[in-house]
Amino acid sequence: MSTQSICILRLSAIGDVTHVLPVINAIRQQQPQSNITWIIGKLEARLLLGFEGVEFIVFDKRGGMAAVRQLRKDLKDRRFDVLLHMQVAARANLLSMLIRAKRRVGWDKPRWRDRHQWFINQSVRSLAHQHQVDAFLEFARVLDVPTGPPVWKLAASEDDSQWAEQVLGDGPPILMISPCSSHPLRNWASERYACVADHAIEKLGMRVVLSGGPSDLEQKTGQQIEAAMHHQAHNLIGKDTIRQSLALLQRATVVLSPDSGPAHLAAALGTPVLGLYAATPSRRSGPYNSLDLCVDEYARAAQQFRHKPAEQLRWGQRIELPGVMDLITTEAVIARLDRHMQSAHNQDY
Repeated sequence: MSTQSICILRLSAIGDVTHVLPVINAIRQQQPQSNITWIIGKLEARLLLGFEGVEFIVFDKRGGMAAVRQLRKDLKDRRFDVLLHMQVAARANLLSMLIRAKRRVGWDKPRWRDRHQWFINQSVRSLAHQHQVDAFLEFARVLDVPTGPPVWKLAASEDDSQWAEQVLGDGPPILMISPCSSHPLRNWASERYACVADHAIEKLGMRVVLSGGPSDLEQKTGQQIEAAMHHQAHNLIGKDTIRQSLALLQRATVVLSPDSGPAHLAAALGTPVLGLYAATPSRRSGPYNSLDLCVDEYARAAQQFRHKPAEQLRWGQRIELPGVMDLITTEAVIARLDRHMQSAHNQDY
């Protein structure tokens, strides 16, 4: 069955927004006649500037009632064949009431939150132990769209790529460290990042670039990493736009990051990601094509902090507690980085 008009509601966050792209690409591949409208957050819309084949309606999450009134105006006299309600948070659930669609598809019961079930009339399949990318693809499957391996089609613009080329220049391979998640308890210690960075420079002949947004936490973390290093890193934290960050991630040889938006952006761009996972399981929320490159101590965290095997916890349950990320040792990360760089070297010859 082909669908003429589809409305997607997913405002944020950066990582989850990247998970929507394979859904859109699968629909466009199988149902090119469908019209897709995406209600999306302001920052996320800037990130996807130039992504073709989708009408974006931007909702300013900090705009209060004025933003709600604007959305109501934008949706006035609009009707859709189907709503893909991809966000379970209370605000998104309430905003979904402004979207007129007879068919309202939302998440499965295990993921319901904030009365999500009140705002939908159909759920995606509930399958155990799915990675989030595969879980999002269930929204395509509910439209009878067959799905293969996920396709993102995300890339930096030519202008942003030229900027990154000028900033980074030519040189040795780049270890790009994006040290911060939006959830601070997922973050690794600055001195451990510094230890890995020094090893990458001394033993692997790499350059180290620090990347991140302009928040106080990210700026402070970058300064702490630099102060703890014996060598020099190129600190670009807070010095790029969201679009320029795509170009930086695209030029990296490997990205080192906790469970974060940049980790998922890098994965969507095809850049290898050495992910750091203990507060969350990489099998659910790791960089999709780099799961074998992740260092994952979630099982140890479950035993130490929840006193249960990970298999007895709800799938994807977060263990965001002080000290949980300390289970990830610098030795384990260095060993994983060494192995990856050696493998990449062997493939070049």
